[in-house]
Amino acid sequence: MKFDSTDRYIVADDLGIAVNAAVTLQRPLLVKGEPGTGKTELARQVASALDMPLIEWHVKSTTKAQQGLYEYDAVSRLRDSQLGDARVHDVANYIKRGKLWQAFTAPARVVLLIDEIDKADIEFPNDLLQELDRMEFHVYETGETVRALHRPVVIITSNNEKELPDAFLRRCFFHYIRFPDADVLAAIVRVHFPDIKPALLTTALTQFFEIRETPGLKKRPSTSEVLDWLKLLLAEDLSPEDLRRDGKQALPKLHGALLKNEQDVHLFERLAFMARGQR
Repeated sequence: MKFDSTDRYIVADDLGIAVNAAVTLQRPLLVKGEPGTGKTELARQVASALDMPLIEWHVKSTTKAQQGLYEYDAVSRLRDSQLGDARVHDVANYIKRGKLWQAFTAPARVVLLIDEIDKADIEFPNDLLQELDRMEFHVYETGETVRALHRPVVIITSNNEKELPDAFLRRCFFHYIRFPDADVLAAIVRVHFPDIKPALLTTALTQFFEIRETPGLKKRPSTSEVLDWLKLLLAEDLSPEDLRRDGKQALPKLHGALLKNEQDVHLFERLAFMARGQR
């Protein structure tokens, strides 16, 4: 099994090496990078390329590690006991399997995505150390031990909102997705918009990188945002000439797809004002 670029997903060489190394080592692949650089989509594409089912666990600020294993619904069992329901005699009826349980007991090897692990409490990664390392866990209510039938390919994403524990990092293969250069980004765009005219693509990406590298920008636009922007440009049938900016209009066309806060909009308005003052 080897992961590489597909007709729908462009993979930089170092990212392909990281995925294949993690699969070979049978360790979780921890992927960091700016929001919008395709970390979540990577897991979907790995599952597709390796012909494996995908199980997605999207982590929230309230998510607990135990939920990935299982949850015991004691309230429902109490209610059923009061109603005389026969199900109450088997505690297994009140065990809800989590994403790790589903991945461990799948009939074939799967890709398990643990998405945005840094959103959860700082103890969340530590609470999963043994389970991800040993590929097993104990269910105290039933007395059973759940062991992985096939070791899943585990991909963990992080937006770097908080530091992850060293003990957790030691068990992972790490890769940081750098923002693609102009050539790679152009290839990504062509995958999504194969009929885009070369002149429009060149002009749009030149302007995009100028915007992204503007000093003082609070939130730099990402890959997903440039794709949204280009989709709008194509829908409006704009030409390269339509994208040109001058001193009076520093904001890009349809800038709402690229600039996501008022500070950055005001920054470009100030730049336009300064440019007019220098004339």
